[in-house]
Amino acid sequence: MTTIGSTATESAMSEPLTVPPFAVISGGQVQDALRGRENEIVELVETTYRLHRAGESVNPPSYFLRFPDRPSSRIIALPASIGGQVRVDGLKWISSFPENVAAGIPRASAVLILNDHDTGYPFACLESSIISATRTAASAASAANRLSRGRPRPARVGFFGVGLIARYIHTFLAGTGWSFDEIGVHDLSADSAAGFRGYLEQSGTASRITVHDTAEQLIRSSDLVVFATVAGQPHVSDLAWFEHNPLVLHVSLRDLAPEIVLASTNIVDDVEHCLKAGTSPHLAEQLTGNRDFLHGTLGDVMAEQVTLPADRPVVFSPFGLGVLDLAVGKYVYDEVARSGELHVVDDFFHELRRYG
Repeated sequence: MTTIGSTATESAMSEPLTVPPFAVISGGQVQDALRGRENEIVELVETTYRLHRAGESVNPPSYFLRFPDRPSSRIIALPASIGGQVRVDGLKWISSFPENVAAGIPRASAVLILNDHDTGYPFACLESSIISATRTAASAASAANRLSRGRPRPARVGFFGVGLIARYIHTFLAGTGWSFDEIGVHDLSADSAAGFRGYLEQSGTASRITVHDTAEQLIRSSDLVVFATVAGQPHVSDLAWFEHNPLVLHVSLRDLAPEIVLASTNIVDDVEHCLKAGTSPHLAEQLTGNRDFLHGTLGDVMAEQVTLPADRPVVFSPFGLGVLDLAVGKYVYDEVARSGELHVVDDFFHELRRYG
């Protein structure tokens, strides 16, 4: 990781190292710290992308724990380290068990561990499904804004897959100034589609809401398409559905056939992370034997290093970087600490003397 500014480093070195207290931050506290701060969190996520692009981060490949007896389920470890003003290391440990939905509980659950930059001691454990959804939605909102510049701003949005992530993405779009003439909804579950429609009606952010029976109807009638499914392999393959050149937030990563990826302008969050684990861009690479179909990262777009043509679909495929979880998690920690509501576990680190 790139060396952090000498002032901060010298200040840290001048103070004796101590073991930090260990705190546990609940989901309720996380939600309270983040609620209504969409613009601030998008700015934080964009700053983190810039730090990552500048080399002020360490973001190893995610590790997938899979189970022979539960092939649809997985638990993923995302270790990371971030410099800049954040200066924190850590790990997100997030599970995806799709069968949970039938039992009426969320598919994903997660915790985030924050480690002290100077001692390596963990100093907080945070409920992280909300943090994960928040950083994903903030990344999507940033991409929608950045990638729609130079083309007509989308007035019709379509959500393909309408679980928690779709709700958070809609919240962040609305919270960062987006409004739509029409919102489309499509999900394999009629109950989920109806539930999302009810949520949208309560939010009052569209003049018309349409539940589409087919994927084709949704895509053809949307200028901005949000994929937030649990698909494990491509299920959308007809290029004709995209002939109106929409902006596509391919958040779930495995919905689009390689042929659609190859016919589009492709932006990712990180090249090495995104081209693995059977994602649609990974399949496109395997099909062609090269990465020429990639046009750059969202960080490159922010740095104005990428020109986006308006005569083809634009697809944003974010693998999801652990440094984003760290940045949002440290923001939450600081907010809770500032409020005086940290729940510290006394005597969590007990053996602190080498010889008793």
